[in-house]
Amino acid sequence: MKTLPVVITALGGIAVGAALGVLFAPKKGSETRQQIADYLASKGIKLRKKQLDEIVEELEEVKA
Repeated sequence: MKTLPVVITALGGIAVGAALGVLFAPKKGSETRQQIADYLASKGIKLRKKQLDEIVEELEEVKA
């Protein structure tokens, strides 16, 4: 089995998944981050926008 077709197929799947995620996302990213910040604030955890953005970036790196 050649690895090039497998890699191309995997990259194609990733691209399609990302496109579908963007198309069918229920809310904009900024709205989702605000909702998370509001939820955390209701639990007594207060984050600045910069701190929340850093957490989101870390989660995106873990996801990738």
